[in-house]
Amino acid sequence: MFLDNLKTVKMQAILFLGLAFSAPSFAQNKEEDKINAATAVLSDFNGMEIPPQLVQSAKGIIIIPRMINGGLIVGGKHGRGLAMLKREDGKWSDPVFVTITGGSVGAQIGVQAVDLVLLFKSDKTLMNIQKGDYTLGSDLSVAAGPVSKNASVTTDYKLEAEVYSYSRSKGLFAGVTVNGAILDVDVRANTGLYGSKATVQSIFTDSNISSKAVDELRDTLDDFN
Repeated sequence: MFLDNLKTVKMQAILFLGLAFSAPSFAQNKEEDKINAATAVLSDFNGMEIPPQLVQSAKGIIIIPRMINGGLIVGGKHGRGLAMLKREDGKWSDPVFVTITGGSVGAQIGVQAVDLVLLFKSDKTLMNIQKGDYTLGSDLSVAAGPVSKNASVTTDYKLEAEVYSYSRSKGLFAGVTVNGAILDVDVRANTGLYGSKATVQSIFTDSNISSKAVDELRDTLDDFN
């Protein structure tokens, strides 16, 4: 009887340890799926909507795959994605996971999934995003970005806004806007990939994880030409 109980306890311990060690791997796989989705969005936009010069001159980027936008008179939007900064050496940082949430009032009906890309002229906003929420269109001026592969963003287009947005909708909905949406840090997702000690600043400036998904995302950004 004692031996049977001992075997049961041993099996329970092995199962517990197996779950404990597999949990981080599962979390990382989940976050890498988000990175792969962001890479797919960038690939879709490359060469069609976003001028390469704008990507090359940007100091930061946010990519939100499949942001849900919908409502009846009073609408709302929510999505999860990632942010990256361009470091001093010109290379893109590891991704910081973020959320976007907002509401709107007006003549609107329907539901749609929107792939959203936000390009930032300055890195200050994203570097300080962990200190508090940022509202697009209020704390940060947002404008629809120029659409042309051959457009010169330095001479043919006045870059007066802090953020330039690009979106592609999938579904039926009257109007797409990011004004009034709040940017925040997805703490759970960042912890899942980097661990609990990682901060937004450390990921942007120091982190250099070994990840095929992140390498492909950087390559896709570098391929804008």
